[in-house]
Amino acid sequence: MRDFALVRNAGLLVAGALLLTACGGGRSLSDRAGPDELAITRAAPLVVPTDFSLVPPKPGSPRATGTDAQSAAMEALFGPGVKVPPRSPVEQQMLDKAGAANTDPAIRSNAGDPATSTVNKGAFVRELMDAPSRTIDGQRASVALAQ
Repeated sequence: MRDFALVRNAGLLVAGALLLTACGGGRSLSDRAGPDELAITRAAPLVVPTDFSLVPPKPGSPRATGTDAQSAAMEALFGPGVKVPPRSPVEQQMLDKAGAANTDPAIRSNAGDPATSTVNKGAFVRELMDAPSRTIDGQRASVALAQ
C-alpha cells in the first residue's frame, strides 16, 4: 500500500511539472515581447490652419468671443444657462479702489518697455534678463554669480 501511495505522489508530481512547463511556451521571462515603457515617441508636428483670414486683435477692441471667463467657468461648473451672481458692494468697492475699470489697453506693449519699473530680484535675475537672446545652446550658456 505504501508503494502505491509513493507511485501515486510521484505521478502527480510529474503531471504537475508537465502542466507547468506547458504554461511557459518555451520562452523565458526576460524574452517576452511587450510594450517598451522607456521608448520615446514623437508627437505629430503642428499644422498651420488653412484659414489665413484671421487677423490679430487691435488694442482696445472687444474680445471676439462673446462670453467672459467668469461666465464660461460658471457654465463649466454648473451647466448651461447659469447666471453669474451680481458682485457684492464690498467686492465692487474693492475693484473700484484697485482701478479695475481703468485698464490700459496697451499694457502688453508697456510690460516689455525698459522704462517700466520692476522689483529688484537680484544680480542673477538681472544678468539672466540681460543675456543676449541669440544664445541657443544650453551647454554654452553660463551665468556667473557674484560672491
